[in-house]
Amino acid sequence: MARIKDAASEFLGHRRIAVTGVSRDPRGHGANVVYKRLRDRGYEVYAVNPNAEEVEGDRCYHQLGAIPDGVEAVVIGTRPELAQTTMHECAELGIKHVWMHRGPGPGSVSEPAAQWGRQHGIAVIDGGCPCMFGPTADLGHTAMRVVLGMSGNVPREV
Repeated sequence: MARIKDAASEFLGHRRIAVTGVSRDPRGHGANVVYKRLRDRGYEVYAVNPNAEEVEGDRCYHQLGAIPDGVEAVVIGTRPELAQTTMHECAELGIKHVWMHRGPGPGSVSEPAAQWGRQHGIAVIDGGCPCMFGPTADLGHTAMRVVLGMSGNVPREV
């Protein structure tokens, strides 16, 4: 197992990242916050939503496999029951780094999907948010990391 800070650093070391679950209506959607933060910090970030052509002013892809030249990592920002399908798609595409987003609520974490991903060679972060770590962090997310770490929504190890 890796410490969460080390796993987050490795994940954020990738420059081409897809975010699933980005919504056309950004209010209250953690995936949109993550997408915009990565974009604003210079990442090549790709929105994925099977029901949208555009989100946050950018082109949106209906599935991971439609992204030109692929991605190195994926943030899952969908409902947990959709995580397994995304994890299978990541395995098929050779994507080896997945972060299942989780803030104060249930988030996108699916324990069966995380387990399956690890069994298939995918490094999975099952909780927390990329905006809580490294070059994407801000003061609010850093404080949330501490509080949510006590509740288990941010794992200590992955």
